[in-house]
Amino acid sequence: MDFAFLCSALEEVGLHSRGAFHPQEKDAVPLLADGAVVQTLVLVGAVGGSLWRAFAEAPEYRDGRAHPLDRWSLRVISQLARAQGAQAVFPFGGPPHHPFLRWARRAEGLSPAPLGLLIHPRHGLWHSYRGALLFQEKLQLPEAVQEESPCLSCSGQPCLSACPVGAFDGRVYDVDACASHLRGDVEEACANAGCLARMACPVAADDRYPEAQRRFHISAFLKSRT
Repeated sequence: MDFAFLCSALEEVGLHSRGAFHPQEKDAVPLLADGAVVQTLVLVGAVGGSLWRAFAEAPEYRDGRAHPLDRWSLRVISQLARAQGAQAVFPFGGPPHHPFLRWARRAEGLSPAPLGLLIHPRHGLWHSYRGALLFQEKLQLPEAVQEESPCLSCSGQPCLSACPVGAFDGRVYDVDACASHLRGDVEEACANAGCLARMACPVAADDRYPEAQRRFHISAFLKSRT
């Protein structure tokens, strides 16, 4: 398996490689279905609006059933895994609940932003993880590039002052206050344009999700709180 070919195959379906590594025991990567040890883990996700363009045209988006994005991810990534001789695992649908955030920090050296999300040096807060591909083969991977967190040079931290109900203080996320605010007035900018705290981050503004995608995630968040 050629890693560059795999990256191209992911991009054809609106996804991206989100880093890869050769697992060690401490990474808590599961065995393959036949009991073999995983030699390469490739994280699969999205940056910017790439995923939305593909997902919004998919049947899962339009069928009115629950969890459309998870179902789309399951279908698309599972198909790709079979084609590439890999096994797919996902950050949803557990148990088991796989440590995707730990894998993300291992794969790309990301660090937490004041909002609690992992921030990417080039894509900011506008990225996600939808699954991982597990290979028995030890793929040749590009050398990992370690970059400093952009939060270290962001003295103003506008993300912490943008929330209209002060749901973020750099340590704790007040989920109830956020959800109550969103339910209280659907005309609020948060419900229409997306989380104002996340939007306030100055890193990678050009990679912000399309407005329709931001509304979709807000709606999914509220449904998860019912």
